[in-house]
Formats: sequence, C-alpha cells, structure tokens
Amino acid sequence: GSSPLAAQTGTTAAADAPLDLAEWSFFWVGVEKAEIPRGTIINGKQMYVEYQIPRRVKHPYPIVLVHGGGGQGTDWMCCPDGRPGWATLLVQEGYKVYVVDRPGHGRSPYHPDLNGPFPQQNITLDQISNMFTPQRAKQPDPNGLGLAKLHNQWPGTGEVGSADLAQLVASQGGSYVSNIELTHTAWRERGAELLDKIGPAIVMTHSAGGPFGYLVAEVRPNLVKGIVVIEGASATFGKGPFASRWGITTIPMTYDPPVKDPSELKTKEMPSPEPGVGPYTIQDEPARTLKHLKGIPIVLVTSEASFASPGAPGTLGFLKQSGCTAEELRLAQHGVHGNGHMMMVEKNNREVLQPILDWMDQNVSAKVAKAPATKKNPGAIALKLSEQGHFWVGTEVKKMPYGNIVAGQMYVQYLFPAQVRH
Repeated sequence: GSSPLAAQTGTTAAADAPLDLAEWSFFWVGVEKAEIPRGTIINGKQMYVEYQIPRRVKHPYPIVLVHGGGGQGTDWMCCPDGRPGWATLLVQEGYKVYVVDRPGHGRSPYHPDLNGPFPQQNITLDQISNMFTPQRAKQPDPNGLGLAKLHNQWPGTGEVGSADLAQLVASQGGSYVSNIELTHTAWRERGAELLDKIGPAIVMTHSAGGPFGYLVAEVRPNLVKGIVVIEGASATFGKGPFASRWGITTIPMTYDPPVKDPSELKTKEMPSPEPGVGPYTIQDEPARTLKHLKGIPIVLVTSEASFASPGAPGTLGFLKQSGCTAEELRLAQHGVHGNGHMMMVEKNNREVLQPILDWMDQNVSAKVAKAPATKKNPGAIALKLSEQGHFWVGTEVKKMPYGNIVAGQMYVQYLFPAQVRH
C-alpha cells in the first residue's frame, strides 16, 4: 500500500522464511533501590534487555548487542526505512539474541536526582546528518582521503527534514555520562549480571559502546567468548575527561605485572602507520599483558566511508601488544563497499553482516563441538512471525538555538504473525 505505515514497515522481511521463535521477552538487570526524601525509588542504573530465541538454535553462544553513544537497542532492531535490523537477521541465522539499552538510555530510565542533570542539549538532526549520512561529504575532509564521498549505502538522503534522518534521530537521546568512570562501572556490573543470568556469550558493541565488551570480559573472562567491536570508541590512553587511562577503559583493568595506578603504565607515541590514520599511543616495551582478556577472540570492524575509516590500527596494536587475540576486519577488503558508521541500518546491512558471521564461525563457534540443548522455559510463548520492526510517528522538526531537533515523537513496535487471523 501507499500509506505512511506501509512505507515505514518494509515488506522485505516478509519475503524471507517466517521468523520462528521459541521465545520472545524482556527483563531488567541491576534493579537497585535508593532512598530519597519523597520515598523509595529505583536508582536509574538498571539495564533493559530484550531477547529472542529462535526455535532452531544453530550456534553455541548467544549474541549480546550493545548500542553506541546517544542511541538505544533499537539501533540493532530495525532500519530507518523499515527493513529488518541485525537483531532479526541474527535470529534468522540461528543465534539467540539479547539487545540491551545501556543504563540511562531507551527503556533504562535515567534518574537525574541521583546521577546528575540531563545533558543540556538534545542530539540534533544536524549533528547526526553530518556524522552518519552521505551529507558528511559536504563537511571538511579530516584526513584528506575523500572517503565520505564513497558513502552510498545510507537508506535515504540524510538531509535535515528527510524521513530517514528523522526516524534515526527520534531514537537518539541524552547519555548517562555525567561521570564516565561511574558509567563504565555501571556497564561492567550490568554486563556481568546479564552473563551470570544467560551464560557465556559473544558481545557485539558499536561506537561509544565499544568499551562494554572489554569491561565485562575483565570481570567475567570465562563468560565472554568473543568480542565484536563495530567502529568502537578506540583512542588508546588519550587525553581529556573521557580518556582511557587504563589503555582501553577509564576504570581499572588487571595487568600482568600488576598495576595499582594507571600512571604506572609507561607509554610511547607511534607515528601514523598509513594515510588517514593519526599517530597513536601504546605501551612502552616491555609491555604488560591484560591478564583476563588474553585468549578471548576480538575483532575490530570498520566500514569504508565513515569518520572511523580506514581503520583502527592503534587499538589493534595495543591489544596485540597486551597479549590479546585480536584482528581488524575492514569491510572494503572483503568486497563490502559504501558504508558509513551506522552500517547495521544501511541498505546492504545483510551483506555487511556476512564477514562478521564468517569471523564468528571461524573464531568462536568452531572451538565448540555443537550448540548446547536449550533449556525450555515452561512459561515461554512461541511465535511465528512474518515481520517485526518499529517506527516513530510525530517526528516533528523543531528549530532550537543550538540546531534542529525531533520533538514529540511516539515509538511504535510491531509484530505480525505468519498467519493473520483477524
């Protein structure tokens, strides 16, 4: 049909086999009480987890999807033009999938009384357009390689006022980063609680969510079976309030020989290894190793045409030097071209996923004989879906002194059964 709803709910998913689910539900981890003058409340550090378990589980470990900066779990669930996101595609591939809203994002409500005020300014359409869409090609080219001009997989124009941009920005909000060390501590605790509940898993992170996998692996090394870092925040050490003083995180990691304070980590500057990649910082030799991350397969994924292109050799160098099993996966070297930073929602998102699926098969699943039998949840409701997704209505553009924002939007999630009877 030609209705706005039909336009938002893409029909591509219906062409695939029905989504056959043994279970679909959600829960929160880290629900802690706090006492304030007006009564007992939840402290705002809880983490929402939505999950889908396919009827036929084909892989030994589930995947935990961790969103980036101002986003939420919806980044993985659906594309701005209504096509299925990676959460659905991974379920179709036979993975159990857990999608989180990090504390203070999406369905994990923030508590400003306890955790500091909301950020002063909402995320603007202008910011997201200039970073995540082909409109970035109109901005000054930071590394002189002209990579932004190659970005042709965005599902729309990305211009302020376009439906595709509004659908993405409608989900973006303030971050729980009044104190980055407090934030990373909350991620570590919530990630550990999640894996304690669901068992060993692969952690896939995006953008500013990048440290999440390392943070959880530090305290649950036996439960993190692989870390897939999709253009993760990657400046090693660095300067300023968000500096990764412990190498790749802002809070302590276990080094061998031991370190009590990050000032004991002696560093050296490395020159630019290739055009478009800046100088970076690694440990001075002899380097200490990251005791708990050793042996966990890690892959750093970079698209061809984003602000993170061409890659992250600095992070890779730091990880390998610290005794980690790490490698880079540059999509362009695997014949996947034209993607920006939000590659999981772009036109070729299934093609982008393929080299990552191959990497997980070779480096994580291959080490296990077969997928363990899934314990049946007696209360679970099985679903056979022709389509699932979400969209926002009422994405009104409002001009503010600091830029254009989306105001008054309403989120809508939908599930269509394979057999519609009403």
